[in-house]
Amino acid sequence: MSGTSTQPDWLSCAPSRAARELGLKRGEFDLAVNLGLIRTVPDEGGGGRRVTRAEIERLRAADGFPDELRRRVATVGTTEGAELLDVTPTRFTALARHGLLVPVRYYLNRYRTVVWLYLAEELEQFAAEESNAPLLTGPRTPAEIREGQKAGLDRRPRNWRGRQVGFLTRQAGDDPWARAAAVACFLDPADVADVVADPHERAHLDRCRPRLPAHGAPGSPAADLAETLMTASEPDEVAWFRADLAHTLETARNRRPVPVPAPRPAPRPTPQQAPTPQQAPIPQLAPAPTPRPAPEPPAARPVPPTDRPAHREHAASHGLLGWLRRRTRRPAG
Repeated sequence: MSGTSTQPDWLSCAPSRAARELGLKRGEFDLAVNLGLIRTVPDEGGGGRRVTRAEIERLRAADGFPDELRRRVATVGTTEGAELLDVTPTRFTALARHGLLVPVRYYLNRYRTVVWLYLAEELEQFAAEESNAPLLTGPRTPAEIREGQKAGLDRRPRNWRGRQVGFLTRQAGDDPWARAAAVACFLDPADVADVVADPHERAHLDRCRPRLPAHGAPGSPAADLAETLMTASEPDEVAWFRADLAHTLETARNRRPVPVPAPRPAPRPTPQQAPTPQQAPIPQLAPAPTPRPAPEPPAARPVPPTDRPAHREHAASHGLLGWLRRRTRRPAG
């Protein structure tokens, strides 16, 4: 059954249970999976990723568990990040907008403003690099960064997308179509249709599309913003994703072409229809001849008008004379 694990619980467990057993919040667990700190396996029943018991035991047996695992997935915002770098929040934001600090997550505050989060471990490493000292300790930010601020440069969304595509392709593993679908997530549908002209391949990419974290109900401001952040916007970035999609798509075609569905069989004829595959054309009958009107009967000859018919006069006279004759022949008595 779809969505039901085919692996017994004593071999693997769902992400929510694995997070509890590792002492992590769900967001921390998901970030640890994205960073490759926790290995997952696909659920053969189609229910998403799972964590094996052996992986949980490996993590629990590591030195410093669970504090060390929590430290590696700890995230900070601008204020805390500036403290880690020992700079002002303004300079921290300038470094991040210029693309020197890459966010790993984000959320919307009550004013519907994007709040970017950064890995604390990465900020500590950035501060420890000697080559970055002029960016942190100079009296003013470098001129290049100041010019970018004046022009409205902000590479945080772009760098976040670049990081996310790395997360998704890592989770896709060796499945070439899943890797191509992960890249397609960051392109506008029109760009995907332009690169993937075959409708069967586009449908297969949609089926392989990774499950992205939900940000609000569909149609909400949070969901609309998440869709905007997820879509490449700058021309050179769009060109890069298109080229990457074309490359991964070519690899997927060579390894496992998408099967073209067979044409649908013709519908069976209903009992009222003839069973023949093709109905014979109905012969066209010749039009019936137009009936001629029947000839009118000849008009009756008019009888000449007379005051009295002749046979009536003869009958009347003959009856009176016979009566007189019979009367005179009677004997007197």
